[in-house]
Amino acid sequence: MPKSNRLFEIIQLLRAANHPMRAEDLATKLEVSTRTIYRDIAALQAMQTPIEGAAGIGYVMRRGYDLPPLNFDTEEIEALRVGLAMLSRTGDGALQSAAYRIHAKIDALHGAADWLQVSPWGAAPDDPSQGCVSVAHLRQAIRDAQKLRLTYCDGQGKSTCRTIRPLALVYHVECVIIAGWCELRGGFRHFRTDRIYACEMLADTFADQAEALRKLWAEHNRWGTREEAG
Repeated sequence: MPKSNRLFEIIQLLRAANHPMRAEDLATKLEVSTRTIYRDIAALQAMQTPIEGAAGIGYVMRRGYDLPPLNFDTEEIEALRVGLAMLSRTGDGALQSAAYRIHAKIDALHGAADWLQVSPWGAAPDDPSQGCVSVAHLRQAIRDAQKLRLTYCDGQGKSTCRTIRPLALVYHVECVIIAGWCELRGGFRHFRTDRIYACEMLADTFADQAEALRKLWAEHNRWGTREEAG
């Protein structure tokens, strides 16, 4: 998590707390070291953020402190709320968690809007305990332009091992599809993430080819199709 985001999260946690929070508790929630929290608290205090307390005792946010309003109009805020709620349909657990955090920030500044509701039904959750591959893992491979080795089972139940250069994720209503250049087939292929039974991120990268391949894929892609691995 970037430092600026972490500082914002510390402020949010302290504003919501009804008792002093220890550095150890903040570190656990933000998945960083206690030493990092001490540095972040010192940085916030240096910026005149009204945080009181000390190491070993806990920290509190002085009453009355508020964050500056987000620079969005009412329609934009409601669009954000609906868009964030629709992430529950993607099955992408990491994006859903991020959406909850953003929702909390919007609610803290503008109040809740329980009258805006979105149906949560959609793609199955990417639950590792159920043998699913994390969509966040796939997104990381796309960002880092790292090859993936997949064990994939197609619609006819045939299992194959593929090495792909992952290029894009397409979120359909009931499934998520990863698009990539398949080295076995020598062409672009699409794989439903709920049919990927094993996934290994390889050391091989294709950063020098990623942009060109993605542009070529976009030219050939037809939105709305469900082409699978072949």
